[in-house]
Amino acid sequence: MTAAPLPHPQSSTNSTTSSTPPVTVLKDLVAQLHREQNRIQNLLSSLGFALRSFNNLNQFLEIVPLMASRVTDADGGALILLKPDGQPRLEQLHCQEGQACRNMRRSFDRVTRGIALNLGASPHSRSSFKPQVLDEKLKEELGDDLQIFGTPILVKNEDRGRLYIFSYDPNYSWTSTRKKLVQLVADQTAVAIANSELTSELRKKERLDRELEIASEIQDHLFPEQCPAIAGVELAARCQTANRVGGDYYDFIPATYEQFSSDPQQFPSAIPWSIVIGDVMGKGVPAGLIMTMTRGMLRAEVLNRHAPAKILNHLNRVMYDDLEKSHRFLTLFYSEYDPQTRILSYTNAAHNPPLLWQASSQSILKLDTWGMLIGLEIDSQYEDNRVQLEIGDTVIYYTDGFTDAVNKDGDRFDEDRFLETVEQVCKQGDRPQVILDFLFERLGQFIGAGNHYEDDMTLVVLQVTE
Repeated sequence: MTAAPLPHPQSSTNSTTSSTPPVTVLKDLVAQLHREQNRIQNLLSSLGFALRSFNNLNQFLEIVPLMASRVTDADGGALILLKPDGQPRLEQLHCQEGQACRNMRRSFDRVTRGIALNLGASPHSRSSFKPQVLDEKLKEELGDDLQIFGTPILVKNEDRGRLYIFSYDPNYSWTSTRKKLVQLVADQTAVAIANSELTSELRKKERLDRELEIASEIQDHLFPEQCPAIAGVELAARCQTANRVGGDYYDFIPATYEQFSSDPQQFPSAIPWSIVIGDVMGKGVPAGLIMTMTRGMLRAEVLNRHAPAKILNHLNRVMYDDLEKSHRFLTLFYSEYDPQTRILSYTNAAHNPPLLWQASSQSILKLDTWGMLIGLEIDSQYEDNRVQLEIGDTVIYYTDGFTDAVNKDGDRFDEDRFLETVEQVCKQGDRPQVILDFLFERLGQFIGAGNHYEDDMTLVVLQVTE
């Protein structure tokens, strides 16, 4: 029995088709399918190349409806994306230029604007967007004569828009292959959007990193480059920040303007020097800005030569408004050492009291006065106190980054452990730098290698040598 001949797509234009052998017809169909497959593959490859090559997301989005319509042999396509507020917007439209295309654009615009107006009153527009509503409205607007199919654009499982393909051909059908091809183009579009957002985030992070780097450099320059030479005293100091920019503060402030323009290492100074340590509540750039502001204001106030308590009283009044608006406070211990008398005058604004190791009695005394945080109350009052230092006495100023440090088991270094460590190293009669290095080393051993420091840590060690 002879097999019936297979139909040929060009039979209407070729009078000899009926006499063409079935094998030849089959070969032609296979060749035609192969060419169609190659055409689709080339289009999708071009789309992939554009995805890799275009640096501008808008450039890629311009070709999405065009590519989607070509791989599906449709008449046109439309890309609708959700704006940041969740409202739909016609991003790109591809169709044959003419009145029909202009009407199509108007229809898409009317539908998207109408939905946007309905979503405008919603506080959660993106979560309120319903893709099926958009599909229904478009079908109502465009009519039954237009064959239209839409598929979602999902970025991290979040609906970010719709890709539509349409045809005016009444015999056009949405086969499973065509639907998969549209979805493939939509997935490529989602990748492009995700890549663009990731690139934007990376650039933003790079800018922030650079800004943090600059802020860190500025802050490093604001800390004393080296400890000053004060007659009869040896000093050591270090600030180790948890982040690039910290909120800890220490400073050495001379009592005269002349000292600011002189190299403090050129000669031992017999004039009084202020030794200050403070801690802004919080970390990072905001705390660093307040620290910088504190430094400038305090340096100006010190030169007025007031008593320590009055200096903090003035500082609190000047900084109160800015600190209240930023919802931050500042602890501060202010002291002034007179090399001629060896008297250390001081006042405290709720900071960790420095520890005085008295060499003669081999005991520790806390240097403290009553006083509120800077910026807590505008009319805060502070107390003055003083102590007579002797040769061999050591004063250790510190911030709570030391006592609040936590190890892997969740245990704090705490004040008792800090006191024991200070007593241990001071009994050995070591110099300030050795004491400072020992305390940081012991804290590092307690926290453990590789563990992150949660807070800024600052130490200033003052020792009377003569």
